Amino acid sequence: MSEKMELSGQCLCGAVHVFATTSDPAICACNCEMCRRQNSYAFVSMQVDQDSIVIKGSVKTLKSSDWAQRAFCPECGSTLWYGMQESGHRNMSAGLFGKTGGALVTEYFTDECLVGHGLPGNHEKLTRNETLARFAPSEGDAK
Repeated sequence: MSEKMELSGQCLCGAVHVFATTSDPAICACNCEMCRRQNSYAFVSMQVDQDSIVIKGSVKTLKSSDWAQRAFCPECGSTLWYGMQESGHRNMSAGLFGKTGGALVTEYFTDECLVGHGLPGNHEKLTRNETLARFAPSEGDAK
């Protein structure tokens, strides 16, 4: 088992503080329309140990689809996480924690990326249909 890295971060204004651990600071990026609308580009998240997440401060959540919610700081609007309604799994915003040495491992909705066909690099790149097949096979549409 890899050594756990302790992470601490905050939103832009400092009203929300986030603490977690990770043994694999893998980075994922999502280019779906909702992520682009919320973040003006891809939403970039970091893999963290789900049972280690501690949030201090007031958080606003928005149910963005039948299966997911998005969380943000109600003061400055910083994106905090994208979470699954049923499991409670949270994909924490990588930008909260600063530079951790994590590598980009997966990119979702690459065919909806604003520039070209996804981010450069040798990582897994899934189209809209491939992403939906992985996470919402019965939905067929993320909207």
